[in-house]
Amino acid sequence: MAAINVDKLSLREIEALENRIAAAKVKAADAAKADVKAKIESLLAQSGFTIGDIYPQAARGSRRAKGAAKFANPDNRSQTWTGRGRRPDWLLARLKKGEKIEKFAI
Repeated sequence: MAAINVDKLSLREIEALENRIAAAKVKAADAAKADVKAKIESLLAQSGFTIGDIYPQAARGSRRAKGAAKFANPDNRSQTWTGRGRRPDWLLARLKKGEKIEKFAI
């Protein structure tokens, strides 16, 4: 591999080099992941186990249920909010007008 003297490169050349390096990193990571995946699949096939046998949580998935709605838009009852996370725009607009959040409680 040839050494590159970055001190003599222009800004555009450095940016192009950065892009090439980023692409090479992604390509190398993908190749490494594919290699590991192939090894795991080979071991599973040889042993007769499934990924679910080894990692039960991976097989069943761990989906978290949505929280129950605690607030609803009186103008459109399908617009709800659980009280967690960012407040929805419809609620922010109504609160900005001076309405109390308790008015929207379900």
